[in-house]
Amino acid sequence: MKLLKPALLAAVLALPLAVPAAQADTPAELLVVAQNIDDIVAIDPAQAYEFTSGELVTNTYDRLVQYDAEDTTVLAPGLATDWAIDAEAKTITFTMRDGVTFHSGNPVRADDVAFSFARVVQLNLTPAFILTQLGWTPENVDEMVTADGNTVTVRYDGDFSPAFVMNVLASRPASIVDELTVMANEVDGDMGNAWLNANTAGTGPFTLTAFRPAELIRMEANPAYFNGAPAIEGVIIRHVAESATQQLLLESGDVDIARNLTPDQVASLEGEGLRVETFPQAAVHFLSFNQAVESLTPPAVWEAARYLVDYEGMTNSIIAGQMEVHQAFWPEGFPGALTDTPYSYDPERAAQILADAGVDLPITVSLDVINAAPFTDMAQSIQASFAEAGINFEILPGTGSQVITRYRERSHEAMLLYWGPDFMDPHSNAKAFAYNSDNSQDAYAATTTWRNSWAVPGEMNEMTTAALTEPDPAAREEMYLELQRRVQESSPIVIMFQASYQVAMDDAVSGYVNGATSDFVFYRLVEKS
Repeated sequence: MKLLKPALLAAVLALPLAVPAAQADTPAELLVVAQNIDDIVAIDPAQAYEFTSGELVTNTYDRLVQYDAEDTTVLAPGLATDWAIDAEAKTITFTMRDGVTFHSGNPVRADDVAFSFARVVQLNLTPAFILTQLGWTPENVDEMVTADGNTVTVRYDGDFSPAFVMNVLASRPASIVDELTVMANEVDGDMGNAWLNANTAGTGPFTLTAFRPAELIRMEANPAYFNGAPAIEGVIIRHVAESATQQLLLESGDVDIARNLTPDQVASLEGEGLRVETFPQAAVHFLSFNQAVESLTPPAVWEAARYLVDYEGMTNSIIAGQMEVHQAFWPEGFPGALTDTPYSYDPERAAQILADAGVDLPITVSLDVINAAPFTDMAQSIQASFAEAGINFEILPGTGSQVITRYRERSHEAMLLYWGPDFMDPHSNAKAFAYNSDNSQDAYAATTTWRNSWAVPGEMNEMTTAALTEPDPAAREEMYLELQRRVQESSPIVIMFQASYQVAMDDAVSGYVNGATSDFVFYRLVEKS
């Protein structure tokens, strides 16, 4: 493996955090990133659960199947080249890719896969639930995941679509680790956990060569990567907590990418040869009406509301660069997302809808909102635009915990909030926005439907359940598209926006990929001209 030149590496690590008098340039062979990385608690794939640790795991490990840099919407072969699904028997048999080695030089074996999955279940750290939902336990995991030669057979217990199971196996804790290296570094039965929180033992396009918490991440290119060696020799991620300092370092040429600039700083970027790219993120923002409030139950109120949000006005001003118009519950950038945006600001049409339905006006309703930008600004925009049709909001600002507590108690009237998927499968959000089989007060469910007291129509509940178990991927995707259309057209939840993430970079940088979650941040295709 090619090593970074010592003098070059020393020069990079010595780059100052203050702006020098003269323009600097980062080394051509390296990508230098300014980013706040102090969220990292763990980097062991069996424990990593933070945003930045997710990025690190994605760039240093592989999974049997995975969403990759070339197209983050396609579930592609990873360490497995092909697989056979038996939905009736609830098994998937994977054929391992030949000739792949870990960064240590050890060959990748089917036994490493079985070990990696069992290790997550047995350690039972934060992200273990993603794998254990397949019915795996410390007692049965050795029977549920078995290796035989160059094949791995995965068994699951539950009424799941195989597509759902495949998405589980593409998740972060399903990353494959080098059993021989990990167990050689085991201490007191920790299965190498302490060692893997300072090192990596994967097969990914980069290998970790330095990790200093809240200071530095250094990754070196893996020239033997099975999908092709990265174009750059390495990546340096420098911890820079202050966004203003990130801006100065980018403008001075000391870094190639600044990851945490505010919208105001993005707007004030100075210097030729800089650009900003915007990437949709997974969180969707919505306005919802509690169906325990009688004046908010007419479907005409829901329909009119969709024409009373000034979508373009907000995205062009108060949330510019932070959100983009998105009107379906599954975020753009994931397979199965509905990207149609049929609603626009039209107060005359809204007023006519209310009049035709004979809705008694005016309606006065309290609106809970987190007392922070941009939420309070969004609430004021909604207050002004809805008033034009006779719906008057009284804004109730509160801390995040206060607002969410009221939401969970169903004690709100209207709510301005956001929702992110727990897991990268459409069912994660479908169960939140399109399913509620028991609307009783004592049947608490962590969903937007239950929290808004919306008794979802039985047909929609049945479709949500059927989509979870549908074995045909194309048919399953169409079911989720239809569920999104139904919620979009008629529900007390008005989905308005999807969060966006702005990344500022030097024009010399190309190929940077920042998908909708931290697990979809890739440096493998980056080039510097």
